[in-house]
Amino acid sequence: MASQQTTNGQSTISLGQEFTQMVIDATGPKTNPRLREVMSCFIQHIHDFAREINLTADEWMMAVQMINRCGQMSDEKRNEGQLLCDVIGLESLVDDITYTTAVNSGQSVTSSAILGPFYRHDHPIRPNGTTISFDTPADAEPVFMFGRVLSADGKPLANASVEAWQASTNGLYEQQDPNQQDLNLRGKFITDAEGKYSFYCIRPTPYPIPNDGPSGQLLEMLDRHNWRPAHIHLVVQAEGYKPVTTQIFDKDSKYLDDDSVFAVKNNLRVEFVPRKGDPQAALELEYNIGLAPLDK
Repeated sequence: MASQQTTNGQSTISLGQEFTQMVIDATGPKTNPRLREVMSCFIQHIHDFAREINLTADEWMMAVQMINRCGQMSDEKRNEGQLLCDVIGLESLVDDITYTTAVNSGQSVTSSAILGPFYRHDHPIRPNGTTISFDTPADAEPVFMFGRVLSADGKPLANASVEAWQASTNGLYEQQDPNQQDLNLRGKFITDAEGKYSFYCIRPTPYPIPNDGPSGQLLEMLDRHNWRPAHIHLVVQAEGYKPVTTQIFDKDSKYLDDDSVFAVKNNLRVEFVPRKGDPQAALELEYNIGLAPLDK
């Protein structure tokens, strides 16, 4: 398990691969096979990482404290642990692995993107054609967003749910901002018989990741900016189909090429165009969403 080494006349203990294998082998026979695979690989890599960089006890404790702070800051309105994964690109990488697997299996679906830390599970169902903006600031540009939810072969999907949420022009989601009413700029819409959905929102604007937690502080330590390009979040679900979590990005926004969480994909860039004859919105956005069937 341990090899004895002598350095400057002093005896030291080096825990090498034999020790790592002992930790891996401690997993019991009743463990779920996928969990065994994941944890065995994780233990191997995290042990190799610690040995490669000569991780000190102080550095390890600093990392533990960062993880603890993420948990202490997280609640149903903000997931700081997820945000930490975002700024190191992990969630975008996992998202890409999942999406690539679907594409390689021959499924033509809307590109996915990360969920982000400000999703809420209590989005109210609102009628199609209504608004999600209830505290519309003076500098906001109202938008009428509409489209269809379709199967991979182009069939309209009725009764699909389209959840949408976005930050206001001050860069804050409603749970961050006491001046916005609860659930502002959030809503869930159910498609009609033709798979159509529609609602009013605002043209998104870039905003910074909060710097009051470990994620923002890590960006500062790494000398990186904390800005995200303008985007709208979507989660789309229909019975019998795989859900899609995605973000759509204003093609004219700043930070598209250096998003602080690496979530931008070229096919998720959209164009807001002039809308005529609508006193509620001078811009519109058509966005259709394709869903793949569940594996049978």
